[in-house]
Amino acid sequence: QPLQLLTWDTCYFHYLVPTPMSPSSQSVSTPSEAGSHESVDGGTVARYGKTPSDVSRTLQWDTDPSALQLLADSEHGCRMRRLGASKIVQIDFMPKELVTYCKETQTPIAPNLSEEEEEDEELPVSKPKPQSDEQEEESPQEIQQDHPRELTEEEKQQIVHSEDFLIFFDRGIRVMERALAEDSDIFFDYSGRDMEDREGETQAGLNMSFNREFYDEQWSKHRVVTCLDWSPQFSELLVASYNSNEDAPHEPDGVVLVWNMKFKKTTPEYIFHCQSSVMSVGFAQFHPNLVVGGTYSGQIVLWDNRSHRRTPVQRTPLSAAAHTHPVYCVNVVGTQNANNLITVSTDGKMCSWSLDMLSQPQESMELVYNKSKVVAVTGMAFPAGDVNNFVVGSEEGTVYTASRHGSKAGIGEMFEGHQGPVTGISCHNAVGPIDFSHLFTTSSFDWTVKLWSTKHNKPLYSFEDNADYVYDVMWSPVHPALFATVDGMGHLDLWNLNNDTEVPSASVTVEGSCALNRVRWASGGREVAAGDSEGRVWIYDVGEQLAMPHSEDWSRLARVLMEIRANADGEEEGVLEMTG
Repeated sequence: QPLQLLTWDTCYFHYLVPTPMSPSSQSVSTPSEAGSHESVDGGTVARYGKTPSDVSRTLQWDTDPSALQLLADSEHGCRMRRLGASKIVQIDFMPKELVTYCKETQTPIAPNLSEEEEEDEELPVSKPKPQSDEQEEESPQEIQQDHPRELTEEEKQQIVHSEDFLIFFDRGIRVMERALAEDSDIFFDYSGRDMEDREGETQAGLNMSFNREFYDEQWSKHRVVTCLDWSPQFSELLVASYNSNEDAPHEPDGVVLVWNMKFKKTTPEYIFHCQSSVMSVGFAQFHPNLVVGGTYSGQIVLWDNRSHRRTPVQRTPLSAAAHTHPVYCVNVVGTQNANNLITVSTDGKMCSWSLDMLSQPQESMELVYNKSKVVAVTGMAFPAGDVNNFVVGSEEGTVYTASRHGSKAGIGEMFEGHQGPVTGISCHNAVGPIDFSHLFTTSSFDWTVKLWSTKHNKPLYSFEDNADYVYDVMWSPVHPALFATVDGMGHLDLWNLNNDTEVPSASVTVEGSCALNRVRWASGGREVAAGDSEGRVWIYDVGEQLAMPHSEDWSRLARVLMEIRANADGEEEGVLEMTG
C-alpha cells in the first residue's frame, strides 16, 4: 500500500538504507520500539488527524532522533523495520586552478600584510596521501631507473682511450688554460687621463718593450734554444726547438714546443719530441698542421698537430741517400701547388723533399766549391720570392751563393770577410718601390755583423759594436733598413741603417744576461722573439716609429748604400796608395 508522507514543513528526508536484521533480532524489541508501538496504538492517529481506516501505514519519529521508524499497521500483521544512516564520507574537491600569465612578470608578488595579519596567517600543511603497498614497492624501481647505470671499469677505460674523447679532452684543456690565464686590464682608460703617469711608454715608439717570456719547467729547463720560427698561417704561433737535457737522460733528447702569443697561458700549445736533438725547426709554409725539424743525427722529422702523438709522424732514413750529419737548415719554398722542403747538413749535402713522402729525397746535391772543397753549411737563406738561388754560410767563415737548378747549379761565388764560423744569415725580405733583394747580412763568432750584396764579393759594411759572439741576425720583414742581432751577452739590438750605422737604434739586455742564440721577427714586424741558452724565449714589442717604414725609407736606404759603397771604395784606394 502506498505510504503517506508528512508535510514538507514538518519533515526532512535523508537517504536511508535499511539495516539488515538477523532472524533472531526480528523477535526482540528494544524499549524504543515498544514505545513506538504504544505511540501508534494510542496517539499517532489523533496527533495527525487521521484514522486507522484512512491509512494503513504511517511514518512516525522514533524517540531516537537519528532514525525514522517505519511502522506497520498492527491489523495487517506487518513488523516494523528500522532504517539506519549509512557511512558518510566527506570528500572535498578543490576548484580547478586558473593559471594566468602576465607579460610584465611571471613571479607572484606577495600582498603587503600587516604584522597582525602575518601572525594570524597560518600556512596550510599538506598531508601526504597514504600510498598503497604496491605503489611503495614500485617507487624504488622508478628511482633506480631515473639514475644512470654506473659504467664498469672496462667501459670507462674504453671511453677514455677512444678517439672522440681524446679529441674532446685535448681541445677542452686548451680552452680552459686560455680562459684561466687571461689577465686583461678592465680599468684601462681610453681617454688618456692616465698617460701622464706613463711618460716612459709614450715614447715607446722609438724603443722596445718587454712583452712576455715563454718557459716550461719540464721541457725547457737545462736546454738551449736552437731555432725559432713564426707560423705563416697563424701569426700568434711561435715554434722553438731545443737540444738535449744532460741532467735528464731518460727524457727525449730533442724537444719542440709551439707557443701561443694570443693567450696569456704559460704552457705550450703543442709539445713534440724525438730521439735526437733538434737543431732547426720551421712551420711548413703551405701546410698549417705540419712542423718540420732537422736533427743532430741527420734525420728530417715531421710532426702533425692533428695527431695525438708527440713523436714524428714521418722521418727520413739514416742512410747515405739522405743526411748523416747535423741539419742546421730547413726551409719550405715554392707555391701552394708546387713546394719542396730544402735541407742542408754540415757535410755539404743539400736535399729536396716532398712532404708527402720522406722515405727518400727527390733531389740531392753536393755543395762543393771549385769541385774540391766541401762546404760545411751552418746557415741558408733564400731571397724574397726566389726558389732557385740562395746563400749559405759555412763553418770556416766563408759565405757562398748557390743555385738548385740550371747550368750553374751548386756553389757559385765565394764571399770572404769573417774570421770565424758564420752563425746566422738573412736575406733582405721587405718589399717596396726599390728592390733590395741582393742584400743580405751575416753574423759570426768574430763578434761582427756584416752587410753584403750579391753584386760584390766583399762586405759592404761591418758592424762591430758587440763585445761577444754574435749568434744570429735577421732583417725586418717590413722595414727596408731595419735588422736585429743577438749576442752572447744577452743583448738584443735593432739596427736602422737610415738612422745610424755605428750604434744600434734600440737595444735591450735580457734578465740574467744569458747568451741569446736565435732571433726571429714576427710577420707583421711589430714583435721580435729571442731564444737563450737557458731555454727561455723572450718576446719584445717594437715601437711603431721604429718598426713601421715610411715611404721615403726606401730612397733613404739607397742613398745610405751609395755612401757606404763610396766610403768602402775610398778606403780601398787609400790602402792601395799606402801599399804602392
